[in-house]
Amino acid sequence: MDTSALNGNLQWYAVYTRSRAEKKVKERLSLAGFESFLPLQTVMKQWSDRKKKVKVPLINSYVFIKSNQKDLTKIYRVPGVVTILKYLGNYAIVKNSEIENLKILCRNGVPMSSYEKNINLSKGAKVTVSNGPFKGLYATYLMHAGKHKVIVEIEALGSYIEVTMPLNLIQNILL
Repeated sequence: MDTSALNGNLQWYAVYTRSRAEKKVKERLSLAGFESFLPLQTVMKQWSDRKKKVKVPLINSYVFIKSNQKDLTKIYRVPGVVTILKYLGNYAIVKNSEIENLKILCRNGVPMSSYEKNINLSKGAKVTVSNGPFKGLYATYLMHAGKHKVIVEIEALGSYIEVTMPLNLIQNILL
């Protein structure tokens, strides 16, 4: 177990919420004094009489909080919280880089159009976005059916977000 999280160092954790309660839980966690983050995306919703742009969670039923491990039990008292994500019996720590990736995606919107460019990237290559609105994003490259896609993995959740973008914005990470 990571003892630095117990000794006061703040780490990001994933809080699982009741269905459709993410915004209220984020608000309540903030009121309780926790730094919280809810990645949202704007989508167009269609009703019978109108269309409207609505902000919805990028990852359903999850809110991220920054806390030390000893204060995590206080989160269970917040209405709408179901549990805190665990891995192998311990609270799962979400990496700072994964939170930064989510912030970049939320700030700039997820979908982008692609265009062709001759670039030497192999499927599964670790890449970074070097230019444009997603600058600083770390991801895995995937090419499928002529579409160039970058897969952003949130390891602690076992979750993936797929972004299609122009290849001239992507560069290999040299290991």
